[in-house]
Amino acid sequence: MLSRVSPRRAPQAGGGAPAPFVLARDADLPRPVANVLEFNAPVHGNWNIVHTGMLVPEAHQIYVCADNCLRGVVLTAAEMGASGRFSSVVIEEGDLLADNLESVTIEGVSDVIRRLPRRPPVVMVFLVCLHHFVGTDVAYVYDELERRFPDVTFMRCWMDPVMQKTGITPEQRERKAMVDPIQALPEDPRLVSVLSDDLRLPEDSDVFRLLAGAGFEVHQLHDCATWEEYLGLGASTLFLTRSYFGAWGLAKMAARIGRRALYLPPSLGYDAIDAELAELAGALGIGAPDTAPLRAEADAALDALASRLAGAPVAIDYLAVNHPLELARTLLEHGFDVRRVYVDAVGAEERASLGWLAAHAPELELWSTIHPMLRQLPRDGGDRWLAVGPKAAWFLGTDRFVNAIETDGQWGYAAILHLADLMRDAWERPKDPRGLVPRKGLGTPCACQLPL
Repeated sequence: MLSRVSPRRAPQAGGGAPAPFVLARDADLPRPVANVLEFNAPVHGNWNIVHTGMLVPEAHQIYVCADNCLRGVVLTAAEMGASGRFSSVVIEEGDLLADNLESVTIEGVSDVIRRLPRRPPVVMVFLVCLHHFVGTDVAYVYDELERRFPDVTFMRCWMDPVMQKTGITPEQRERKAMVDPIQALPEDPRLVSVLSDDLRLPEDSDVFRLLAGAGFEVHQLHDCATWEEYLGLGASTLFLTRSYFGAWGLAKMAARIGRRALYLPPSLGYDAIDAELAELAGALGIGAPDTAPLRAEADAALDALASRLAGAPVAIDYLAVNHPLELARTLLEHGFDVRRVYVDAVGAEERASLGWLAAHAPELELWSTIHPMLRQLPRDGGDRWLAVGPKAAWFLGTDRFVNAIETDGQWGYAAILHLADLMRDAWERPKDPRGLVPRKGLGTPCACQLPL
């Protein structure tokens, strides 16, 4: 029997019916709004496993899955213009009845590799939920593939959304698989590598400036044109990542080869930025930088923008910036009228920011982006809102929005200045959210992404 999962009347925080938002003062961890059925808004998200895997030079991706689950990844490869680096092995019901999944996987992947016009040096094999369900002997599968193709490096990846919210996620497993082949090379004490990040670290970021100013050479995954160049990153004295999903695997790889790895999340609070810069400087054996001039520059930029907005309401979403609650705090401290943050989960990195918001901005609304009631609510009341992020723009129906993901790749005080510029431009140059926010793969060379 069907039952209604949402009320007929408009939701109110603190009311009797489950609402798609809570006030900061009432928010629980780790999920401010409890999980129910999920709604998927027609808004581009952050990068998926296909986008990320394409960063590995010369890699070919093979997905072993039922065809109904392949639609999204196939479209991603096509939109990127990278179909030539993507293949699939379709599992049908008859395969499970007539054979075992080990044989189906091994023979299917082998057939794909033999048919390729050029033998790739590395193949990313993505197993799926079904391999868990039937108890596939995964070690045997890879042992046999490596025996058949000794000239190919196989990366052990997963596309198993059943594991998305418990334990190690598919994104974390993929990024670990991406760095597992890196071996220790003779150490270059002046070489630092940036790995496991989707977006390139800009040269004007605080991290890059600190490294370059101290005489270190910075290599990034994005610099590598060949598989050999990628393996050459094993000479690095230090590995860096800004990605939460990449930190777990990078730390394991660095420990394995006797080097050091640092996770430097894109913080947007002054004290957090200073602490991370000091940690990086300590790892390099140099003095921590004087950030007073950078603080003053950020203060001036934010104060000027707050004056320009003249009290306009601001909403932030978790797609635009890695630390949306931290950005909300920074903006509130500079006089912005931040009223909403769209966020589904609050990690440990943002707990202090949530505590500050609960004490100093208790009426701030924390909205889910996946609550089923969101599909029923009107999206035409945001004419005078400034949205930082595509989901906030879509839910509010505003044409003044920052269409960025993952802090647009920036880091530190440079990230704050960059966001201030993006927010000012968004306020002064309205754009069509319906034409922009559904476009997948923001920041990648996708056929679907047109110039803004």
